[in-house]
Amino acid sequence: MSVVKIIELVGASTKSSDDAVRQALEEARATLRNIKAIDVVSTGLRGEDLDEWRAHIRVAFLVERVGGG
Repeated sequence: MSVVKIIELVGASTKSSDDAVRQALEEARATLRNIKAIDVVSTGLRGEDLDEWRAHIRVAFLVERVGGG
């Protein structure tokens, strides 16, 4: 039986909302295996001058058992 875990991350970028999503996904890929889905929950501008894009994402990945049992 498979179990999927879902975590939430926020990526940031001064370039674009798409780049903020990419930043969050790159961080997820650096630390997680078996990523099965990414959902973009929201995007928006932050900062004093509204110059930083933020992307709130949900990452779904398969949970692996240690020891195979």
